[in-house]
Amino acid sequence: MSQLITGIFPSRDIAERAVQHLIDAGFAPEDTSILMSEGTRGREFQMEKSTKAPEGAATGATVGGVLGAVAAGLVALGTLAVPGVGLVAAGPVVAALSGLGAGAAAGGLVGGLVGLGIPEHEAKFYDEEIRKGGILVGVYAHGDRVKLAREILDAAGATKVH
Repeated sequence: MSQLITGIFPSRDIAERAVQHLIDAGFAPEDTSILMSEGTRGREFQMEKSTKAPEGAATGATVGGVLGAVAAGLVALGTLAVPGVGLVAAGPVVAALSGLGAGAAAGGLVGGLVGLGIPEHEAKFYDEEIRKGGILVGVYAHGDRVKLAREILDAAGATKVH
């Protein structure tokens, strides 16, 4: 069974390094998720809203870098905008958050993260950090790769790794 390992990063540069280290260690880009506020997306990525893969590829080309490439690729897997929260998500976590339905919508990001198995106190911390401009990077890992994913996110400078 895979586990979602997450870490919050204060900037695009640091989050991008973390994603690159995950990919270098053999984690698949399609197992990687990114969550950020609409404001962070505009400030750090200058991305336009997109829900179609071709538009996502164009967005990725304008964003550049590892996160830009990952974000563009993840658009094909889906993006999610949570009304009233101003949240942008890309990657496999989108399906999980969407699948939580009304409970996640009522609880906002905290409810969605709790539904993904993150303890409520950590979900509240992530919610606050994302609202302040942080970027949450998550990766699904199996077995002994869970420890490696945690080590990579921690070494990359994550504020908190779950």
